[in-house]
Amino acid sequence: MNDLTMTVAGWVATDPRHVVGPTGTHLTSFRMASTSRYFDRDKNEWVDGQTEWFTVRAFRGASLTVKESIEKGQPVVVQGRFRTNEWESDSGPRTDLIIDAVSVGHDLTRGIAKFTRATGDPTLEDPTTATSALASETDGDGDTRADGAGDAEVDGADHPNDVAAAV
Repeated sequence: MNDLTMTVAGWVATDPRHVVGPTGTHLTSFRMASTSRYFDRDKNEWVDGQTEWFTVRAFRGASLTVKESIEKGQPVVVQGRFRTNEWESDSGPRTDLIIDAVSVGHDLTRGIAKFTRATGDPTLEDPTTATSALASETDGDGDTRADGAGDAEVDGADHPNDVAAAV
């Protein structure tokens, strides 16, 4: 597989939204803003660059821990598979940047977090269990998906923030 993966540090811009799809797949999504900074030697000060906006999606067991852990305004680091979603709005064509999260965590360079181990979902308790549990899941066509993506593709969704269309 040639997925494009990326790691982004930024700030949670919206309250996480959790839905359960018709097949029982859990999905939590939130918007994230990441603004680059650089030191302008002419001004002798730090300057904000362009802000990039991402929709971050977490699936299955991870969706539950993200829903309970992340709040609007918190600094986070997200690592996952990057993709774009093109759609039509009233004002013309739009493109959204999406990260299907593999890892989500608080940015500890900006604050203190307390960790509590998640229980109840075998994909969260033991890394060896997570691999076997994901390998046994199938997508909407019945194909085994070892990457855990399952039937959560959003191709053809009316809008990427319409999380119900993603599950």
